[in-house]
Amino acid sequence: MTRREQLREFVSWLIGKATQAEADGTASGRSFRRRTAWCWDLSPRLGPAETIYHAVLVDGIWIGTWCLLIALSDTGRVLAWQWCARETTAAWTALLDQVPAPGILVSDGGSGLPSALRQAWPETKHQRCLFHLQMNITRHLTRNPRTNAGRALRRLVMDLSDILDEQAAINWQLRLEQWWQTFGHLTRERTLLKNGRFGFTHDRLRKAWLLVRLVVRNDVLFTHITYGNPRTTSALESLNARIRDLLRRHRGMTEEHRRRAVEWFLATRELPLEQALDLAQPITPETRPEPRHDDQITPTLYGQGLDATEGLWARSGWAGRG
Repeated sequence: MTRREQLREFVSWLIGKATQAEADGTASGRSFRRRTAWCWDLSPRLGPAETIYHAVLVDGIWIGTWCLLIALSDTGRVLAWQWCARETTAAWTALLDQVPAPGILVSDGGSGLPSALRQAWPETKHQRCLFHLQMNITRHLTRNPRTNAGRALRRLVMDLSDILDEQAAINWQLRLEQWWQTFGHLTRERTLLKNGRFGFTHDRLRKAWLLVRLVVRNDVLFTHITYGNPRTTSALESLNARIRDLLRRHRGMTEEHRRRAVEWFLATRELPLEQALDLAQPITPETRPEPRHDDQITPTLYGQGLDATEGLWARSGWAGRG
């Protein structure tokens, strides 16, 4: 009972706004830290996701050197999360395997996700987040492109926010085809660069066009018109903002403690505190590979052993004097 009360006190401080001194009622909070130090070794869990949702939103947020992948339902429920070193197919697959396949997946187009989607949820449709697409195009072309081709292409992408029915989607694709007929040759032009090699003259324009062409060919732009799913991951962006606010309140924590703080925040967002405490589990220590012992005895290589010729032993006599 004492341990449970300490854990409850720890989690209440971690997800709240009070300082350690305020939580402990002392001047420094030292006794609070000593009393709850063991709580950092517990990791909260969510129960298995069993409900099938119409749409699931996924996104990643960086916590130090770790990337946290989060799955959120279209009703705003946190379904699962997955820690990884970077967004890879294996990491996305590990996240998707925790959730029953929905009808629609909404994402920002992270690397490795399309192949993970084909493996884990082959029947699920994909919606590319329009806001992230617009941000990516703006990153390539800037907010004020210098060329007519860049301004026209960015205007086309920004107009995606106004596409609400099938006829508007058809008209938009006709405008895109017209853009290609007018400015497409610019994406193939090459010029001699300063390093003596040939490169694309309008490299930024070409990258923006290839991105737009890719999402159009993959048919992930207008899924929301057919199925009525969210067309952005705004709900996840709001959740990520709250996570960043939590970490700002507890700035100075180690990376491992930041990970625990985010996990408790997500768990208590979906579960009552008492249930979240029941589902907490000790952190499994990482298994380190055993040192390899070669059966064949080989001579010690330079730098791997001690040798008297290197002057490492105590000298006797008159050596070194004079």
